[in-house]
Amino acid sequence: MKKLKYILVFCLLPIASCQDVIELDLNNAEPRLVIDASLDWVKGTNGNTQSIQLSLTAPYFDQTVPPASGATVTITDSNNNVFNFNELENTGIYNNNNFLPVLNGIYNLTILYNNETYTATETLTPVVPIEFVEQKNDGGFTGNETEIKAYYNDPANIENFYLIEFIIIKNNSINLEVYDDEFTDGNQIFAFFSEEGLKAGDELRIKSSGISERNFEFLNILSQQTDDEFGDPFETQPATVRGNCINQTNPSNYPLGYFRVSESSIFVYTIE
Repeated sequence: MKKLKYILVFCLLPIASCQDVIELDLNNAEPRLVIDASLDWVKGTNGNTQSIQLSLTAPYFDQTVPPASGATVTITDSNNNVFNFNELENTGIYNNNNFLPVLNGIYNLTILYNNETYTATETLTPVVPIEFVEQKNDGGFTGNETEIKAYYNDPANIENFYLIEFIIIKNNSINLEVYDDEFTDGNQIFAFFSEEGLKAGDELRIKSSGISERNFEFLNILSQQTDDEFGDPFETQPATVRGNCINQTNPSNYPLGYFRVSESSIFVYTIE
């Protein structure tokens, strides 16, 4: 038995002492334009100030996201009002201070970048307000999670789609959920959030936005592909999720991202 023990130790020594550096030679595709154009008209505000961010895709191991600077960005509404978005220095962030939001109004986005024209169309989707919030302190499988339910009254006989953002203010962490009213039309329903690290006095910013059906489908697929709670070798592998933005000049050089226009309701809740 002692001889066998020595042999095992001798065999394990090379494994423990040798390390090989593996260099991955990844294929780098040509950069694509990434469009983050989420316009929100928060209830109780005039909605005049809006922002759009443009960036470029980068190699997997890059630590920075390159901005798409020098673009011409405009939005035109159904009354032919044109809203120009001006870039903040060379950040790829384009701002406008005279936007006119109209519920159910149609808005057309146009981006001129690198001699190519990108377009998208979306409707400003209304949303009902968050009415109240309920808290449970012994939630989850272990009983250590704080559960939050944000209630709202879904309008009857109308297809409604919701994007709910739960933002923990102290660390600016965001949890996104999408809902539809297929089985809850016209009822009082709630958005659900659960977190173990919440403490009394922490502030939670709950933002509900009305979204179109196409945006709901886009976000639903995206959330399924980025869900890190499940890891199954038999799951469908992630693929590029196409939004509603189109490259009119060169369709094969399609952009990533989405153009969304929403009415939003914000409820700030203090954890008890």
